[in-house]
Amino acid sequence: MNNTIPKDVLTFFKKLETNNNREWFNENKPEFKALEAQMKTIYNQLGAVMNTHDQIENIKIFRIYRDVRFSKNKSPYKTHFGGAFSRKKPELRGGYYLHIQPNNESFIATGFWQPSKEDLLRIRKEFEMDDSEIRAILNEETFKTTWGNFVGDELKTAPKGFNKEHAAIDLIRKKQFIFTKKYTDKAVLANDFLEDVNLAFKHVRPFFDYMSDVLTTNLNGESLL
Repeated sequence: MNNTIPKDVLTFFKKLETNNNREWFNENKPEFKALEAQMKTIYNQLGAVMNTHDQIENIKIFRIYRDVRFSKNKSPYKTHFGGAFSRKKPELRGGYYLHIQPNNESFIATGFWQPSKEDLLRIRKEFEMDDSEIRAILNEETFKTTWGNFVGDELKTAPKGFNKEHAAIDLIRKKQFIFTKKYTDKAVLANDFLEDVNLAFKHVRPFFDYMSDVLTTNLNGESLL
């Protein structure tokens, strides 16, 4: 990949952090639109490279405008770029996310943010039946070095219908199955940043293959597609 993240992206958002109002943004909107166009190209280029080792069905770059209706923070604008990469449904599950924000707040994320009630139960039942395969994936050296452990919401105790003493209760009580990897501003602006992001996403594939298999079969291993 030839493109790098423009330094002006981080500079612009730093200025927006201290001038998060409509007057300032409207005055500087031409600069933002130019940066947004560059970033859309970068997200699409990354998606094309990811398509060499996965099947990306959709790329969504989120708008800068915040929905402040139910938020205590009434700032009208986000101070980051965010974009999601969806895998081909229904056979491929999971997704990827790239977040660019100054002050060393950039990160990538992958996994399952809001599994449906049905999917969550199916995953928990799989862990209850046999957690050896998922643990082998999570403990594989390259995977663990790249992504670490799950982050996200979990229950304090066992979900209804599950034994709180089960050996896999640490996995069963999770409500989300997310991994994140953080980046400094220096790393984001480096020439090999997008290659590193792509490689990290590539390393998550064993997890996605496993979860896709679980979510497209019943407990007997029979296909639901």
